[in-house]
Amino acid sequence: MGAIDYQSLIPNNVNLKDDRRLQRALERWQPNYLNWWNEMGPDNFQTKDVYLRTAISADRSGWAHFDYVKMPDYRWGIFLAEPEPDRKIHFGDHMGQDAWQTVPGEYRNVLRRIIVTQGDTEPASVEQQRALGNTAPSLYDLRNLFQVNVEEGRHLWAMVYLLHSYFGREGREEAEELLARRSGDVDKPRILDAFNQPCDDWLSFFCFTMFADRDGKYQLAALAESAFDPLARTCKFMLTEEAHHLFVGDTGLERIIRRGAELTLADPNGDARAQGGIDLPTIQRFINYWFSYCLDLFGSEISTNAADYFGNSLKGRFQEKRYSEHTGLGQGKSFEVYKNGAFSNEEVPLRNAMNEVLRDDYIDECGNAVRRWNKAIAKIGADFELKLPHRRFHRHQGLYGDNFFNPEGEPISEAEFEANRDKWLKSDADLAFVRQLMQPCYEPGKMANWIAPPKRGIDGKGQDFEYVRFA
Repeated sequence: MGAIDYQSLIPNNVNLKDDRRLQRALERWQPNYLNWWNEMGPDNFQTKDVYLRTAISADRSGWAHFDYVKMPDYRWGIFLAEPEPDRKIHFGDHMGQDAWQTVPGEYRNVLRRIIVTQGDTEPASVEQQRALGNTAPSLYDLRNLFQVNVEEGRHLWAMVYLLHSYFGREGREEAEELLARRSGDVDKPRILDAFNQPCDDWLSFFCFTMFADRDGKYQLAALAESAFDPLARTCKFMLTEEAHHLFVGDTGLERIIRRGAELTLADPNGDARAQGGIDLPTIQRFINYWFSYCLDLFGSEISTNAADYFGNSLKGRFQEKRYSEHTGLGQGKSFEVYKNGAFSNEEVPLRNAMNEVLRDDYIDECGNAVRRWNKAIAKIGADFELKLPHRRFHRHQGLYGDNFFNPEGEPISEAEFEANRDKWLKSDADLAFVRQLMQPCYEPGKMANWIAPPKRGIDGKGQDFEYVRFA
């Protein structure tokens, strides 16, 4: 990279221009990152001008700057939320002590593992969504996809900054490995299974940004409580960008649902597919699939790792300040356990149940979204109600991973589950139908038939704005 203006090329608030060690690390890492982006980033659109939001500073006036930019020229920066003066640790065994500005030796390995696992999800989602631009239903949606992609790239930079700055040679090696794994690769897959699942149609994309990115919100919020102050400040800033990803998923699904309901009523036989739309039962099966996969992202219901993370003040609860007690000691959480063909209640120490505490909040928030979608369906007049499947349904780990349950959470045999799989989860036939609908619509102001238009544009722009320039 040579002699460069780091503040211009890599906008930051971590004093990069005076940190020669970090400069040297990024001089080696950045070219590899750009090679990864050009190989695995959005296919066929690297030379297009896209109307993107770019963070150029961490303050309110600079973190959301809009302009046209070619994605390889996007100014991926390194931003931490502003420091909290005299910040104290406010949960776990270190509660009341000064927040850590360096990594305590006894927590070095576990913190590195936490950061690597979070960091691995960011490039994974870009890889999963690489081909989606070729079938975008509108320029508005195409631009939103690319906004999500470049911000996932910036979130990778955020995690790499921590690895380079605080973890020495091991951190640099881990940063390189983040660029070496590939989503869905047989030999070198991404760490978490949900990030190895195909996401090559827009219904899947909106489900992914609704459910997987919402898991990201809760994980980042829990890490934003961390006693390790640089990690906490990094995650707080990442949450400002994550909100847009959730907006894309929530409103994208709502628009497909509204259009599906409208086309159901428009067809004499109530068949939205016959009208070129996605029917509500199909949408339900996609929701069942992605929601259940994303429940696994929280980890096992009963976890010694979760207990250690909380006890060691590394990872808190979502909005820890909501709670009146912050040690998690002398308290328990009850679970409904299924063993030997019967349910029983089992209470475990609260610290061991912190994954489930986080999952409870996540399920509640997803349920609020489903209620809003159902109000939209009812307003249109279609006779259908979407539901979240039970937390026991289609799980691959934890208390329920070794048994089979229907969407209501009732135990069933493996044979019964397989007999109903295509009724409950997106099938090959569903995927084939949805994919054949995925034809690009790149004319400003136009929208594919299977999705309703958004209620408003981006940055005050209208729906007919040229969000991506093809000329």
